[in-house]
Amino acid sequence: MSIEDDVALLERVPTLRLLGTQALRVLAIGCEQRDFNRNETMFKAGDTSDAGYVVQRGAFRVTDDKKHEVIARPGALIGELALIMAMPRPSTSVAIDHSSAIRISRSLFQRVLDSDPAAARRLRDEFAMRASQLASDIVMVSSRLTS
Repeated sequence: MSIEDDVALLERVPTLRLLGTQALRVLAIGCEQRDFNRNETMFKAGDTSDAGYVVQRGAFRVTDDKKHEVIARPGALIGELALIMAMPRPSTSVAIDHSSAIRISRSLFQRVLDSDPAAARRLRDEFAMRASQLASDIVMVSSRLTS
């Protein structure tokens, strides 16, 4: 794929779209494409995270230790939190069929944020909004359970 194709793919990811086209171009130039055969593991639960992946082609089954499952298709970001912090992977990701993904290392992502403070603020605001929504959802569920 060309850089322009990669930028267009990254723009499909809501979280990454917040960064803006110029930042996405830098990510597209610095990232790497990884191909996965059917049933090949991208990463396992417990592995130390160092990158996020955007599905280019094919699909990945992402499962956690409780056997919750999500199918990630083209345009999906797998391992979003790995872009901003090191942590054990909470899930395992396995290719369903021959698939490819763009690997964005945390160090590359951090360099993009360091070079574009406005993009970093937009991303911070998005994460703050999500955290606030999650807290509201927890309070609502908690109140229903105690009623």
